Amino acid sequence: MRNRIHGKQLNRTSAHRRAMLRNLAAGLFEHGQIETTRPKAKAVQPFIEKLITTAKRGTFHARRQIESSLTDRKIHSWVADPNVRDSAKENPYFDLPSEEDIKFTRYGDVKKAPRLVQHVMTKIAPRFADRDGGYTRIVSTGRHRLGDGADLVILQLVGEESGPEIGGGTSGRRRQADRRTAFSKSLAEGRGAGTSTEEAEAPAEEPPAEEVAEAPAEEVVETPAEPVAEADAEAETEEDKKD
Repeated sequence: MRNRIHGKQLNRTSAHRRAMLRNLAAGLFEHGQIETTRPKAKAVQPFIEKLITTAKRGTFHARRQIESSLTDRKIHSWVADPNVRDSAKENPYFDLPSEEDIKFTRYGDVKKAPRLVQHVMTKIAPRFADRDGGYTRIVSTGRHRLGDGADLVILQLVGEESGPEIGGGTSGRRRQADRRTAFSKSLAEGRGAGTSTEEAEAPAEEPPAEEVAEAPAEEVVETPAEPVAEADAEAETEEDKKD
């Protein structure tokens, strides 16, 4: 029974759970969105909301509060990693540092890189200066984790309203809808072009119709003259016979 137990336990000890929430928050602040299970996303959401609200104050005391809740660390070292593909180095949420700002030792350890707390204070907090809350959203992916079948979701910062395909691709349903829209538009343009062509050709056919109409008129006028002449000739022959 859950007697006097606050919050989600997530089947972990308090120390393990605290470290996990810190790592999830650090990953979200570094990349702008992360993929995790639904229970973890719901558990870390209030923690992230409080950190952003504290960072928006912008004071030295607020900075120290964030450092006590979120362990400071070097971030964005993967920008200068040649093994990371270029498409993964694009971020729609904020500008990434250049490779010159990141340095490694001869043993491969990170020597110089941006700091997490400074990144939260200077880049994350100003994004939500005019927002009073609700800095994150949970987007269902419809996929399940291999092994235990856990429901996978995407936890992301709000502000980029392009949907769950922020990573750069477009969903299959959207591509299919775009193709159908383009096809119907091409059909509509084809019908309009055919109608305009027929209307343009119609006046060109009118002059032959007038010529055809004039020809029967001349024949109708000439034909009645012959019976009249024959009738006069017959009348004269009958008078001659009487005389």
